[in-house]
Amino acid sequence: MRAHLPLFFATFLLSACGGGGSTPSTLTTAPATPTTPSAIDLTKLPLGDGRVSTTAARVGYVFACTLPTSSNPAGKAPWINADGVTWNATAKITVQGAVTWASTFATNLANGMLSISGNGLPAHPTGTFPVSAADPAYAYDKNPNAIQAASVAWGLPGNPVVAVKPTCTDLGAIGILLTGARLYNALDADGRDAAAHEVQDACGGHPQGQGAYHYHDLARCMTQVDTAGSHSPLVGYIADGFGIYGNLGEQGKALTNADLDACHGHTHALTINGATVTQYHYHTTKEYPYTIGCYAGTPVRIR
Repeated sequence: MRAHLPLFFATFLLSACGGGGSTPSTLTTAPATPTTPSAIDLTKLPLGDGRVSTTAARVGYVFACTLPTSSNPAGKAPWINADGVTWNATAKITVQGAVTWASTFATNLANGMLSISGNGLPAHPTGTFPVSAADPAYAYDKNPNAIQAASVAWGLPGNPVVAVKPTCTDLGAIGILLTGARLYNALDADGRDAAAHEVQDACGGHPQGQGAYHYHDLARCMTQVDTAGSHSPLVGYIADGFGIYGNLGEQGKALTNADLDACHGHTHALTINGATVTQYHYHTTKEYPYTIGCYAGTPVRIR
């Protein structure tokens, strides 16, 4: 049986495409009064290449435990704009196919622990992997990996608290979405903006070397959808136990990096299971780093 259990906080609340690290840093916060975001232009999204720090958490960056050295040239795909610093998400191709999977996924909150179990397969169709030579995507990303079940048996903090200092993220799983598949940070194995450079399927995912299907930003086939004028629903959990929500904040405001802290989150009142609680939580954005920039709480090592 699948159960998607929203996480309730009492007070407030790893293989790569390449685990969680432990390097501390101070947390850079967003402005006290959030800026009014201009419309995000999906045809000119800023490339995240180079927006990585191994020493400190910064708004709009990934705080990485290690920095891979790029061995591949960037900027060759036609959806990377001629200016070399932006990319066109509306022009990017996807891996063809519509393969269905027997996904299992469940959550249970008890005794201060959030237990998450499943087989790591998504509850939505995926593209056909390995990528076929006949697929136009093959010219840009020859992903040779086949999707395989990858067991999830995690015990995350059920009542997480914001740590004194944020923690860096590493290549590999940083959390899980309610689709049942893993979430990775915004970097590919070469330390580049994965959403911009790697080719995913129509739902935004692909497998890594051991076959684990994962995303680098919000999956595009979520059953949890936004409602205009309302806060986005919960879309997943991060390794420190905090929930991650979609792009809309209070009163349905579309959020940008400027509205969030360096870890890509903030604290305010939310209604969960009919109760109003003030809690820290993460949000997704349409701009890099898309999901989290660091762990605001204390992460559990997950795979």
